[in-house]
Amino acid sequence: MLAQIKDAARKAAYGRRKPLFEAANAAQAGYLSEVLAGYRGVPLSGFMPIRTEIDPTPAMAEAGAHGPVGVPVIEAAGQPLRFARWTPETEMVPGAFGAVIPAAPEFFEPEILIVPLLAFNRGGGRLGYGGGFYDRTLEMLRAKRPTLAIGFAFAGQEVDDLPLEPTDQPLDLIVTEAGVIEVGS
Repeated sequence: MLAQIKDAARKAAYGRRKPLFEAANAAQAGYLSEVLAGYRGVPLSGFMPIRTEIDPTPAMAEAGAHGPVGVPVIEAAGQPLRFARWTPETEMVPGAFGAVIPAAPEFFEPEILIVPLLAFNRGGGRLGYGGGFYDRTLEMLRAKRPTLAIGFAFAGQEVDDLPLEPTDQPLDLIVTEAGVIEVGS
């Protein structure tokens, strides 16, 4: 039953995100750059946008001048993500689910994850794509050390009601093209 509710929520979220993506401008990562400036040198992972996702790469490139930046690599279903170092000059090749990954991955563990999503709420809830990759990964990383999960999305992806499960890992902060949302405030 919850799986059907989540599938319906994902379909609705895709529909809401498409016009936001089409109206996006080059400054969409400005607030993300500001947030990351407060964590200079801390290893972080962003993501290479697919479909209609907001684009974090300008902020990732800026952060890369101060410390390691990576992108997620899916190695197998049911497994946590791994993270490969990335710069704007990195040679990229097609990876799983349409995302590009470094051709010669050099893996590391980030302490900050910029997380893509379909929908979010102000409580830090996140609706992802259904593979559980970020939930497994955040659970694993948070068991080792404090790990900051920053949801990055268009402001119009915010919803009041999300179908969440106990295994869903919360976001610590949400950044949109319109500003920064402190979780729980």
